[in-house]
Amino acid sequence: MPKIQFKYFSLLLLLLIVGCAKRGTISGGAKDTLAPVLKSSLPKNFTTNFNSKEIKLVFDEYVKLKNVNKQLIISPPMKNQPDILPYNASKTITIKLKDTLQPNTTYSFNFGQSIEDNNEGNPYSQFKYVFSTGSYIDSLQLKVKVKDALELKTDNFVSVMLYEINEKFNDSTIYKETPRYITNTLDSLEVVTLENIKAGKYLLIALKDNGNNKYNPESDKIGFQKEFITIPNDTVFEVEMFKEVLPFKALKPTQVNTNKLLMGYKGKAKGTKVTLRNGQDIIPSLVTQFPKKDSLQVWFKPIKADSLQVTVEKENYKTDFTVKIKTQKSDTLSISSDFTASIPLRERFSITSSTPLIKFDTSKINIRNKDSVAVEFTSEYDDFNQKFFIDFKKEPLERYTIRILPGAVTDFFQTQNDTLNFSVATKNLSDYGNLRVILEKAKKFPVIVELTDKDGKVKYTEYTENNAVINFDAIEPAKYRLRIIYDTNKNKVWDTGSFIEKRQTEEVIYFTKEIDVRANWDVEQPFDLK
Repeated sequence: MPKIQFKYFSLLLLLLIVGCAKRGTISGGAKDTLAPVLKSSLPKNFTTNFNSKEIKLVFDEYVKLKNVNKQLIISPPMKNQPDILPYNASKTITIKLKDTLQPNTTYSFNFGQSIEDNNEGNPYSQFKYVFSTGSYIDSLQLKVKVKDALELKTDNFVSVMLYEINEKFNDSTIYKETPRYITNTLDSLEVVTLENIKAGKYLLIALKDNGNNKYNPESDKIGFQKEFITIPNDTVFEVEMFKEVLPFKALKPTQVNTNKLLMGYKGKAKGTKVTLRNGQDIIPSLVTQFPKKDSLQVWFKPIKADSLQVTVEKENYKTDFTVKIKTQKSDTLSISSDFTASIPLRERFSITSSTPLIKFDTSKINIRNKDSVAVEFTSEYDDFNQKFFIDFKKEPLERYTIRILPGAVTDFFQTQNDTLNFSVATKNLSDYGNLRVILEKAKKFPVIVELTDKDGKVKYTEYTENNAVINFDAIEPAKYRLRIIYDTNKNKVWDTGSFIEKRQTEEVIYFTKEIDVRANWDVEQPFDLK
């Protein structure tokens, strides 16, 4: 064979050998995206005259249960929750009933997203097992939309319930009994459907509760329809969730200092009257709010006594306590500024005291700008929150020194301040933005107009009794949510509702989009309230 031909023949042979020896990639095939399939159930789904104590669900592949305690909705609720087995992967799910079933009642077990295949976790979404202890399956349904009465974001896992209106029903039923029918918003639903219900008259409520399906005002949020609902009904009903303000109740006080008691409470505490007695003698005292806690501070001048009688009164509420008294460390007067370096142009300068203040000499307070020119001011004291406001006109790019001389303030224990100096500066107007809100088609006044951050925290508030144009000048650049509150009782705060009083919350309307306020910008935003 010629040399050149032999060379090409050898190269060809080598390529063939390499091609034959090359390993292929092992493929597992396409990813499984299919949900499990229910092959059979015993008794069969939608069985009537049901009298079994056990239900078996057989699937075409191995399945597992995920968060079944949160996802499974049984309607009507059962007093004794059934056992759902097994806890590991299996082709069969067994439901062992432990409750006595009601006669002539349709039951539904909605598994939500809790059943999924063992390999890929594909859920068998919203699978329902339904049976009736009577001769037919109830088939009516009701759609309900759930939202928060104040906040833009609604809680998840809200239970939506129907209570049957019969001879046993009264206003206390929802506190003591479970509902006739129930479903749940789970982790994402805004509109839910109550299914397999019978014709009749019902109370519709929604609860964000601890899972016992009964209303506890101390911990639960509630929403309700004021009027009873008649089924069948094609209306999509809306319920707005809120937390009730509890009636005021004082908890037993404890001594925390020689001159102070700490008293927890429920409800609203402002306006509470506390009287201290040593025998027949009334001890001078003051009541203030403990910062960021549902507790009151009861201040009294040190006294030699083994115990004090404490009488707490608020409106129609009155109760008495006895508190043992010991000699302990006393509170002393200290004063701090709520602003350390800078102060926004819209804010009020304020100081907070460790003990309550009772006397003020404003002639011993002076404010000067960076050119040492005196600045006029006014003052106001919030005795409940122990906060002293010093108001003055703030100019952009200015620095102010607030000097508080000895004896300017005197506290409850007759202690006076030492010399205090505070310095704060303002930023340029161009560092802020301005927002003008134009209310269109407002159905009534007054209204509260609020700007909140993305977490719902209120950043700025304006109140208008008749003006449809509201200016938010010199506000921090940010993206805001805009809402208005119809202040029905004209008390300048949003008021929650009451189930017992059948009173809904004051109405809140959100602007549909975020408002972007940028530095050195003027934004004008119409807000159609129709």
